[in-house]
Amino acid sequence: MSETFDAYRKSYGSAVEQSVAFTGLAHEFFLRAKIELMDEMLKTRQFDPSDKHLVDVGCGVGSMHDLLMPMFGRITGVDTSSESIAEARDRHPANVYESYDGQRLPLSDRSVDFALTVCVIHHVPVVQWQSFVDEMRRVVRPGGFICIIEHNPLNPLTRLGVARCAFDADAVLLGKARTEALMRQSGIVDVETRYFLLSPFAVRPLQAIERAFARLPLGGQYLTLGMVR
Repeated sequence: MSETFDAYRKSYGSAVEQSVAFTGLAHEFFLRAKIELMDEMLKTRQFDPSDKHLVDVGCGVGSMHDLLMPMFGRITGVDTSSESIAEARDRHPANVYESYDGQRLPLSDRSVDFALTVCVIHHVPVVQWQSFVDEMRRVVRPGGFICIIEHNPLNPLTRLGVARCAFDADAVLLGKARTEALMRQSGIVDVETRYFLLSPFAVRPLQAIERAFARLPLGGQYLTLGMVR
């Protein structure tokens, strides 16, 4: 997997843009949708991330970090692709970036407050899914959170986007039930999932409708959040 993403150090953004071009929307629209939902869900948990340490597992070139940096006090990004990590360092010198072997995160036990992974698990071999989530749990302090964002395999437009994406050839999509089970098996509690990207339009009336249907498996992606006890 790391070799695939190494090859996209400079062209990752354009490759993603091509895969979602049929929607008529820029990649940033999808990034913002993720951040806005995550922020909304954290507020309901009364979790203030402004002084918290986040680790982004499978961060790639740090595409989301321009949006995450104003939210969190500190960001660490890890990825199996050393070329992607090098690009992330160039883009965001204020953050810490480390490459790793995909097995054990280069962080101490209970050393961060929030672990995030965005559309990464579908690239991980299925037999390693549980250990991947277990590692996220290992590095999060009690009272911290784990957030998994993934494609909704029940959404036909999502499947089209995955099929069009050059580096998603190995993707094995996992649904909400599997993701929630992985979290609970790892001992993560208060697990909650919401779907989003039901509508590809950034207008308030449609966004309100999307929130009303957030618990139905209609959106293009879903966000699962849980707490480490």
